[in-house]
Amino acid sequence: MDPKYAPNAVALWAGLHLVLLLVLAVLVTRQRRKHGVAIGDGGVPALHAAIRAFGNATEYIPAALVGLAVLALAGAPPLLIHGVGFTLFVGRALHAFGLSRSTDASWPRAVGVLATWIAYIAAAAALLIYAIP
Repeated sequence: MDPKYAPNAVALWAGLHLVLLLVLAVLVTRQRRKHGVAIGDGGVPALHAAIRAFGNATEYIPAALVGLAVLALAGAPPLLIHGVGFTLFVGRALHAFGLSRSTDASWPRAVGVLATWIAYIAAAAALLIYAIP
């Protein structure tokens, strides 16, 4: 695939991650309304879990999307960007799903963290390789 399509690949994954963040934000709002809690978690476990699922996603997604954008600027092939974007998306979705169901350890959270870290490592390695002229 031609590197000129790399920005389109980044656009796809940025858009999908924004949708994921929006869904997680809506889940927080629904819990807030359900339990009448405007600030904090009010000691409500379901609200606490929803807040953490959203918060954790906002901690990982932005840096990864910056990495994807820089890869596109550096001329990385779209297939690489799609691989990292897909891995990150699956990881973040699994982690959020697992965390929104329980704050205890679970296989979706563990696999989600692993996939996220794999995406980070792949993006970091590719960025370092593309940094060398």
